[in-house]
Amino acid sequence: MQNDVRDVPATQDGLSRFLGGSPLAVLGRLILLSILVGVVLAAIGFDPWNIVTSIRRLFQWVYDLGFDAINGLWRYFLLGAVIVVPIWLISRMLSAPRGR
Repeated sequence: MQNDVRDVPATQDGLSRFLGGSPLAVLGRLILLSILVGVVLAAIGFDPWNIVTSIRRLFQWVYDLGFDAINGLWRYFLLGAVIVVPIWLISRMLSAPRGR
């Protein structure tokens, strides 16, 4: 025997369609997803009781991290340039065309 859509009450069908599944399954997924997102937000320093301060602190942390990365990148550049630029200059001088 085939499953007939008309066997399900119209309110349950509309509710399931609106929620994207059975209400209990959706509730379970929402609870698990909320816990997972809460753990991630807590790991980056969010506090649910003081959300505005937490957001400001996050932006300050990202801002500081960005400039620390640029500072670190600059130091790596200088360290590498001490070796690379003289070698490049010597190789260019040795491969320069000779006079007639």
